[in-house]
Amino acid sequence: MSAKPRLFFIGVGNMGNPMAVNLIKAGYSLLVFDRDRSKADNLIELGAHWATSLAQGAAEADVVISSLPGPVQVEAVMLGAEGVIAHMRNGGAIIDTSTSSVPLVKHLVATAEERGIDFLEAPVTNAIDGAQRGELAIFVGGRASVLDRVRPIFDVIGNRIFHVGEPGNGATIKLLTNLLWFVSAAAIGEGLMLGAKAGVPLHIVWEAIKSSAGNSWVAEHDVPSILAGHYDPSFSLALCCKDLGLVNDIARSQGYSLTMGAHAQALFEEARARFGDDAAELNVVRVLEERVGLFLRADLPKS
Repeated sequence: MSAKPRLFFIGVGNMGNPMAVNLIKAGYSLLVFDRDRSKADNLIELGAHWATSLAQGAAEADVVISSLPGPVQVEAVMLGAEGVIAHMRNGGAIIDTSTSSVPLVKHLVATAEERGIDFLEAPVTNAIDGAQRGELAIFVGGRASVLDRVRPIFDVIGNRIFHVGEPGNGATIKLLTNLLWFVSAAAIGEGLMLGAKAGVPLHIVWEAIKSSAGNSWVAEHDVPSILAGHYDPSFSLALCCKDLGLVNDIARSQGYSLTMGAHAQALFEEARARFGDDAAELNVVRVLEERVGLFLRADLPKS
């Protein structure tokens, strides 16, 4: 794209907001929309404009970008008489960065193409801090020619862009990475507990894990949230359970079941039942802490 397209960004919460900030700073003109208008206040201060409706934003934009909690919200925003696809101009493009379902992605691509609109699924990973730094990994499913056309947008919000092939593959890749994340999150609590019960200071347990074959992104990124006792409020148990349900659905559609996926879903559903939908993701470790009667807390040495 030679001239910067006008963007309509839908969903400016934990992940969408820093992505939108980076796009504004990169010189893009943004319309923004969220069901909670206050989430867009900082963006409007930076020069974004508020869209009065999905229909208005879609009609005025060259490219629509969405960052939504899941398939239910994606379907509601994209489809229907007042949805994005019904009001976007022929020749426009939609980039959905949400973690969605494979069947919905395929349906949206087909529906958009019937109206002459390009649709890319592009779920992202690397958490809020990655979004703030413009260092997201992005899994793009759809036509390579469309990716090439909008690549400058991706280059602002991410530093690792993977073209993973057909629509639906992006959701599959994102969900399998979340499967590994959630399994690791549950397991890291067990490792920390073993060390704590043996009397090893928790900061040493953590350093030992990071220096071993047991190291992982979860060990590097999530353990401080456990030791601080806030369990990482940037991602909710409801979202964990949603994603685990989706990834287990993918396996069933492929003709088999996931042993670790099923076990992880049961653990996270137990945590969700005890602490609520909005409780932080790492409360899955709190289930173990309460069962054992020991909370994993430590002040980490300043680096």
